[in-house]
Amino acid sequence: MVAIASVVNGSPAPLNYRVVADHDDFLLIDKSPGANLHRNQRGRSLLDQLADDFPAHRLLLVHRLDDVTSGLLLLAKHSAAAAELAEQFRSRAVQKFYLAIADGKPRKKQGLIVGDLEKSRGGSYKLSRRTDNPSRTRFISASVVAGQRLYLLRPETGKTHQLRVVLSSLGVPILGDRRYGGADSDRAYLHAWALCFRYGGQDFRFQCAPTYGIRFQSPAVNEALRHWHEPWQLPWPGAAAQNTL
Repeated sequence: MVAIASVVNGSPAPLNYRVVADHDDFLLIDKSPGANLHRNQRGRSLLDQLADDFPAHRLLLVHRLDDVTSGLLLLAKHSAAAAELAEQFRSRAVQKFYLAIADGKPRKKQGLIVGDLEKSRGGSYKLSRRTDNPSRTRFISASVVAGQRLYLLRPETGKTHQLRVVLSSLGVPILGDRRYGGADSDRAYLHAWALCFRYGGQDFRFQCAPTYGIRFQSPAVNEALRHWHEPWQLPWPGAAAQNTL
């Protein structure tokens, strides 16, 4: 990977991403946890930084990551690429795989979680028994230390806060995810680990291990990642839809 840092007022800006792949038509980066895609109430965003670092291209988002989430983020370099890649995400042709760490014992250790995500208080969401427009998430997990598990999640939909809500619904909010009740930590332990998609008649598969967060660096986590090293080949659970509620 190539690290990129922009300069603001003559000084280096915080390093908010690393380049994973620089294709003629798209840019794939490893986003740092806490890097905000949009300005919101902040004066500068990751998109502002990317615009400075890649002035020859008008980089366009084709999907999104929450601010707290690290990992693979795909941006198109022109409108035609954006249309093709965005359609891949809309049609659910893209395979996405995330890693998360949480304290506690989940209601189940693997499966398929299906349910509507409904707005709750303060910009949060909750998993509903309804399935009018449901989120779908497959997951497996492995114990990494006593009382703590690593989760490999495969979302089949792209709802706001989907994975954070799913783990909270299992009784194991993501470590460091204060919005959903996670214990305090050095970061929110959610990382976009792998991305598989087809573009221009070619299949692409990318993986990017988490580099931020002491819990992600443990030998037990590294062993689990070796075991899961090709997540698209794993026998994913959940032949029948289930709801945790």
